[in-house]
Amino acid sequence: MIKTITTIAAAGITGFAAAQDLTVTAPPQQHPIFLVGGTLHTGTGEVIENAVVSLTEGKIGLIGDADEVMSRIRLSADTRVIDCKGMHISPGFIGAVTMLGLDEINAVRAMRDFDEVGDATPEVRGYVAVNPDSTLIPVARTNGILTAGVFPTGGLIPGRASVIALEGWTNEDMALDRDAGVIINWPSMRPRRDRFDEEEDDSGDDRIDERLARLNTWFDQALAYRALRAGEPGAPADLRLEALTTVLPDPPEGQVQNPVFINANDYDQIVSAVNWAAGRRLKPVIIGGRDAGLCTDLLKANDAAVIVSGVHRFPKRADSAYDEAFTLPARLEAAGVRWCLASGAETGHERNLPDNAAMAVAYGLDPEAGLRSITSSAAEILGLGDELGTIESGKRATVIVTTGHPLEITSVVKHAFIDGRTIDLTNKQTILRDKYREKYRQLGVTRED
Repeated sequence: MIKTITTIAAAGITGFAAAQDLTVTAPPQQHPIFLVGGTLHTGTGEVIENAVVSLTEGKIGLIGDADEVMSRIRLSADTRVIDCKGMHISPGFIGAVTMLGLDEINAVRAMRDFDEVGDATPEVRGYVAVNPDSTLIPVARTNGILTAGVFPTGGLIPGRASVIALEGWTNEDMALDRDAGVIINWPSMRPRRDRFDEEEDDSGDDRIDERLARLNTWFDQALAYRALRAGEPGAPADLRLEALTTVLPDPPEGQVQNPVFINANDYDQIVSAVNWAAGRRLKPVIIGGRDAGLCTDLLKANDAAVIVSGVHRFPKRADSAYDEAFTLPARLEAAGVRWCLASGAETGHERNLPDNAAMAVAYGLDPEAGLRSITSSAAEILGLGDELGTIESGKRATVIVTTGHPLEITSVVKHAFIDGRTIDLTNKQTILRDKYREKYRQLGVTRED
């Protein structure tokens, strides 16, 4: 028995060791960096050929025509100049909704830190459980994803989203916004009845009403709690209700009203959720939104944003168009709805985010709108539009340089910078690739063989 336990423990330790990222975190930017001669995609829709972008002390500095700018400035001796001719420069991609750092090996419970115990845990903040040594983070970085929203899941109110940079020694280092908004899993509005049961069953309706009633009770209590604390600052604190006050309307002076991120896909879910949020004067962001194209007027009227959970999926209904998921971004863009794109993939496949945007472009979305959907639009919806998502002077120098258009599936990220820090683009997968290339080189096996 002891031998068995020891073997299991050893296997567990080996699993943890194998799941540890061994790349070294980049130091703060020490010297100016000039990206010269590439095609610049600013993230606002503007494209500048033969551009120059400077990165200084973690911020974006000069932007303009390379020939004009470089002819009128003198570079310091320690300036690093990167020739980007034939390449493209763009903001780093943003994974709007992910579990990066929260989910590693799904079969190991200790590596699944995205689902807290309890049905309502608004006090939970995503960044707290992030593992900065996750092997999945450098994999995402290699494909240009430099920032991510991390979202707990499970229960009615799983917690609060955080936004992290995908580089840092600790989760504290990585956190850009520790509290981006409260997450709600909206209940299905359609009772699931057994199709073989001929008798009417109203229990499904009762469960829906019960969950909505619980949700309303939580928010009613949060309003009462805020009023109590305003009148009696010394009253006992309640961490769960304190968390919910961050999304309530009419915040105290100096406090920003955070959004409520509502997971909802069905038409009746989205309509119910938006109307509920509007009735309480909350700021709704719909996550998933598969039927969002059917209620664009409601979304616009209530300034409700949508985070589309990927386009690599089948049509929702038997009579839906085959390209329903592929065209959803173009339809939301045409309708004037605020939206951005998430990968909707398992954590290990988060690197495929730009491929989702490319698919949307192939089905009618403007290429620069596709790029905005994973850069500036994502930053805005996550509440960091003033800092990230576009290449503008004074913003964080979180930038990538690619061999082709950033959304081309064949493009390779050649350089990446987070706050001006030069990012190591190796990961476990690239190391294994190089290992076995070397193996076959030594064996004398060529590609033609």
